[in-house]
Amino acid sequence: MSNNLSRYDFAAIEEKWRTRWLTAKTWKVTVDPNRQKYYVLEMFPYPSGRIHMGHVRNYTIGDVVARYRRMRGDNVIHPMGWDAFGLPAENAAIKNDTHPAKWTFENIDYMRGQLQRLGLSYDWDRELATCKTDYYRWEQLFFLKMYEKGLAYRKKTTVNWCEPCQTVLANEQVINGTCWRCDTLVTPREMQGWFLKITAYAEELLAGCDQLPGWPEKVLTMQRNWIGKSLGAEIEFPVEGRADKLTIFTTRPDTIFGATFMSLAPEHPLVTQLSRGTEQEAAVADFVKRTVAARRRLKPGEEPEKEGVFTGGYCLNPFTGTRLPIYAANFVLMEYGTGAVMAVPAHDQRDFEFATLYRLPIVPVVLPEGAELTAETMTQAHEGPGNLSDSGEFTGLDWEEAKAAITRRAEEQGFGRARTTYRLRDWGISRQRYWGTPIPVIHCQKCGIQPVPEADLPVELPTDVKIDKSGKSPLHTLESFIRTTCPACGGPARRETDTFDTFMESSWYFARYACPDFHDGPLGRDQVDYWLPVDQYIGGVEHAILHLLYSRFFTRVLRDLGYLGIDEPFTNLLTQGMVIKDGSKMSKSKGNVVDPSELIARFGADTVRLFSLFAAPPERDLEWNDQGVEGAFRFLSRIQRFVGDHLELLRRADDALPATLSETDRALHRKTHQTIRKVGRDLESDFHFNTAISAVMELTNTLFALTAPESKETPQPPLVRRAVEAILTLLFPMVPHLTAELWEVTGHDRELDAIPWPEYDPEAAKDEEITVVIQVKGKVRGRLQVAPGTAEDELRQLALADDKVKGFIGEAPIRKVIVVPDKLVNIVI
Repeated sequence: MSNNLSRYDFAAIEEKWRTRWLTAKTWKVTVDPNRQKYYVLEMFPYPSGRIHMGHVRNYTIGDVVARYRRMRGDNVIHPMGWDAFGLPAENAAIKNDTHPAKWTFENIDYMRGQLQRLGLSYDWDRELATCKTDYYRWEQLFFLKMYEKGLAYRKKTTVNWCEPCQTVLANEQVINGTCWRCDTLVTPREMQGWFLKITAYAEELLAGCDQLPGWPEKVLTMQRNWIGKSLGAEIEFPVEGRADKLTIFTTRPDTIFGATFMSLAPEHPLVTQLSRGTEQEAAVADFVKRTVAARRRLKPGEEPEKEGVFTGGYCLNPFTGTRLPIYAANFVLMEYGTGAVMAVPAHDQRDFEFATLYRLPIVPVVLPEGAELTAETMTQAHEGPGNLSDSGEFTGLDWEEAKAAITRRAEEQGFGRARTTYRLRDWGISRQRYWGTPIPVIHCQKCGIQPVPEADLPVELPTDVKIDKSGKSPLHTLESFIRTTCPACGGPARRETDTFDTFMESSWYFARYACPDFHDGPLGRDQVDYWLPVDQYIGGVEHAILHLLYSRFFTRVLRDLGYLGIDEPFTNLLTQGMVIKDGSKMSKSKGNVVDPSELIARFGADTVRLFSLFAAPPERDLEWNDQGVEGAFRFLSRIQRFVGDHLELLRRADDALPATLSETDRALHRKTHQTIRKVGRDLESDFHFNTAISAVMELTNTLFALTAPESKETPQPPLVRRAVEAILTLLFPMVPHLTAELWEVTGHDRELDAIPWPEYDPEAAKDEEITVVIQVKGKVRGRLQVAPGTAEDELRQLALADDKVKGFIGEAPIRKVIVVPDKLVNIVI
């Protein structure tokens, strides 16, 4: 490009630097034990075919961190790849009458170009796609190792079935009763499926939440709640007239003497069994049918009005022998606990509301100190502490003492035990769709389930298939894939036709990035031990449960299998906000999408990057603003115009600081170092890119003002050059193309990406004078203009000597003078 800077030719500038960086592989890194590593990673994208502004924001944030850490001297790994298996590719292929592989790889090529146009500093030699055999073969190996350890198993169970998606969903993929992808209400279905025993790590995953100070507390809270540790007791209630026992879990065994009925989930098998042949049979059948239908109509997060029906059966309180009617209730869920709840309406609000509705007894047994509770006067449940009443031998005990005592007695009598439960359930990984990793298992009628021998991996997904318009997987009927031989007996056998949940792929990809060229196993220990854990992970809070929890689990499993040496995959986590337009999240369905490619063509990648960083702090939602994009473009044009107007001065200027500085020189010198200090702190501590950019804008304004033709005195050339250099280096992580170009044209031999982050001079950054407020009786009565760091005694004397302040003190005696250095003098009279 020529040195004609009269016009901001962003297209030529960005093409030049993008080509240079990619050709030189500027961001390629290798293990270097003599340097501090830094691993920055954004959650990798699904190759949907086109990036959106959410992608732009996410990846730009990561790129700023990566470039900043390089300038700080770290050995930075910053990889990119593709979460390439999954249902959307399959559905898109059906819609467009193409193959998922063709659709996926075409999208990858297109999106790679889009990301490169943004100037993102990825080491593209580490690129991976999870649908390639050189990736998922190792995932199949992990599964076999887990199977050997008993962490992978198959069982027949009631699963969450999504009819439109034609597949099973894990519990974590059911959001308020609906599919996480299509928002359709899931239905229960009984089938065989494969599971990973994530519950074996429940306690460690929970304890690990306390070892992640670099994670947002809201994410840790979500994970703790999902794991859902509960300490309590498991108690068996005999069912009257049957050999069955209802096993319940309760965190409040102290309230068992106040139990007045039992609540079952509508799906509980005893519901229909107890009602069969009784006068309640029709009512129960109708209730179950209506409840299932009503759940379909519920919106996410919506609670149904409490409703239930008597099943016709009774159970017995094991402590008192009291007959308790058994109800089916629509607010009890089969997937939580045992699907049976000991109902104590005096001490549980849901039970209180249900008992009030159906006129069931309310028996208070835990009384708050100094208060009386009666069923007649209670308007709500008492769920707090107290001493036991009407509880047999336990009467008078404090509720905490009673929990332990009642649990011990249940253990002694053989109908109960202390129990720790978790809300977390094992991870169902079987999917009935085609576009995924084949589960490496063989079914033999003679030998049963047989794992595929490691030497036969990978079990490749066949690509010569016709995708069924209904969404049913062709693997289920593809005999060329299904037919095989048993590795144990050599007889005829059949392959497993289910594929892995795609969250399997995203649960360990960050480790494979560390060693993509290692082919003797899934992970090269020298490389993963150097690069892992990820120092800064960036992605949406919507992945707080699914992806992040699974990744934490997978990391621990790989550690125990000897592949990794870490406990946690991500040291620090930044969850960026969404991009909002017209009050809603940008989405095609809402018709409010802004195409980044169009913006880049119109304003350039640097402008798009700058706007996405400046419009809001990264953890907050970004409200789209067309004027903001134009403002970012004008700011960058202004910087280029200044460099063009002063190009010869900037090239000739001496780097040495002049021996004497005028007032104007000092003002620019001070502002330059204050800006370096401010931007460094903002990037280092909390990633507040918006305030960092604002500080650079202030320096730019100062530079324009002090060098304007009408200025009485302009700064000396070395100070102007230093200010421009500060602007370019500070903006480089955010605006890499233009700053690199201006750095080069102003005569620098080394490229800007090889320049260290600038250091500020604390003395130069000091304000020459600061304002100290004087208060009398808590009200501002004066101000002092003093040098920073003025001693407390001097501030006290200056405040008391101020004529204006003396008028407010008058003849009143001074009780004390409080001095807050550099800020405040408070005179108390």
